[in-house]
Amino acid sequence: MASRSLFLNLKRNVISQQHRWLSASASASASASASASNTMAVEEAEIVTEGNDDLKSRIMRLRLPKRSAINAINRWISEGNSVSTSELRSISKDLRRFQRFKHALEISEWMVTNEQSEISDSDYAIRIDLTAKVFGVDAAERFFEGLPQTAKTNETYTALLHSFAAAKLTDKAEEIFEKMKGATLSVNALPYNEIMTLYVSVGQLEKIPSIIDELKRNNINPDIFTYNLWISSCAAALDIEKVTQILDEMMNDPGFNDNWSRYVKLANVYITAGQLVSTNASPIVEAEKNISQREWITYDFLIILHAGLGNKDQIDRIWKSLHMTKQKMTSRNYVCIISSYLMLGRLKEVREVIDQWRKSEFDMSACGKIVNALKDVGLVTIANDFRVLLMNSGEKDLE
Repeated sequence: MASRSLFLNLKRNVISQQHRWLSASASASASASASASNTMAVEEAEIVTEGNDDLKSRIMRLRLPKRSAINAINRWISEGNSVSTSELRSISKDLRRFQRFKHALEISEWMVTNEQSEISDSDYAIRIDLTAKVFGVDAAERFFEGLPQTAKTNETYTALLHSFAAAKLTDKAEEIFEKMKGATLSVNALPYNEIMTLYVSVGQLEKIPSIIDELKRNNINPDIFTYNLWISSCAAALDIEKVTQILDEMMNDPGFNDNWSRYVKLANVYITAGQLVSTNASPIVEAEKNISQREWITYDFLIILHAGLGNKDQIDRIWKSLHMTKQKMTSRNYVCIISSYLMLGRLKEVREVIDQWRKSEFDMSACGKIVNALKDVGLVTIANDFRVLLMNSGEKDLE
C-alpha cells in the first residue's frame, strides 16, 4: 500500500537519525523527491566552488555515477598529496547526504583495500548500508558474511538488519535479529527500534508488545524512539488506556528529559483534542482514499516525535510529504500539526496550516479543544497565544 510505503520512508528517516552511518531515505512522493533533490543540488553546488582543487571538490565534481571516485583518490595521491581517513569519512558523509551512494561506496572500498586506513565498526556498517543501496540486500548480506568475526558487531549487525527492514524482508530481518541476540553483543535499543519500525510499516502491530517485553527483560534502556513506536502502535490500535499507561511510564523513566517532557505533553494534547478513545472496533477506513485511521495516527505520532525532539525542519518535510499524497487531511491531522508548531513557538507556520485547513472543512471547535488541552497540560501561555492568533485571523473568540 502506498501509504505504508510513505510511513516506512518517513519512519526510517527517524530511525536513521540515531546512528551517524544511516543515510537519508528517499522522499515520500515524486513531487517531494524532486523538491528534496533541488535543495540538495543547491547545497552540493555550495560545496564545490569553482577554482578549488582539493580532494573533496574533485570528487564532488564527478557528478555522473560512472565516473570513479577511486581513480580521483589515486590521482590525488600520485600528485604528491596526502589523504587522511577522517577526510575520506567527511567526503563520504557529504556524498551520502546528497544520495550519491555509488561514489560513497567507492570511497569505502578504497579505505578497506588500503591498509593505511584504520577501519572502524562504523566504516563497515556504512559499507553494508551503501552496498544494499547500490547492489541490493543480497550483496550487502554477502559482504557481512565475509567480514571477520571481530567485525560482526552491534553496528554491522544493525546495518544489515536495517537493510532487510528497509526492503520489507520480514523473515530475513527476524532471522538476523535473532542471530544478533545470540551473538553475545552489547546491544542497545536501536535494533529493537528497527524491527518495530518494520512491524509498524507492514501492519504487524501485534508483534510489538513482545519486542518491548524482551527489551525490558534484557535490561536495555528504551529511548524516545522506542517509546514513540510503542505508543503509536497502541494508539493506532485505539488502545488509548495503554497509551496513557506508557506515557506515565515514560515520565518515570530515568532517561526523562526536556525533549521527553515536550513529547508527553504533545501526546496528551493530541489524545485529548483529537478525541482519541479506546475501542475494540475495526480501524476506520476512508473509502475514497483507502487509508486507514491506524495509518493516519502513526503519521501523527511521527510528527509529535519530531516536535518533541525540536526538529522543525523534519516536521515541515513530513507535513509536506503527506500533502503531496493528495490524501484528505482529517481534523485530527490538523490538531496534531498545529499543536506541534505551537509547542515549538512557530506561529507563522500555525497561520499557514490554518489557511490550508480553511480550504477544506475547517473545524473551529477542534481549535477550542486544542486551547483547552494545552491548558490542561500546563501550557497556558501557548494556549493564549493560539487564541489571540485565531482572533487576529478573523475567527470569533472561543468562549
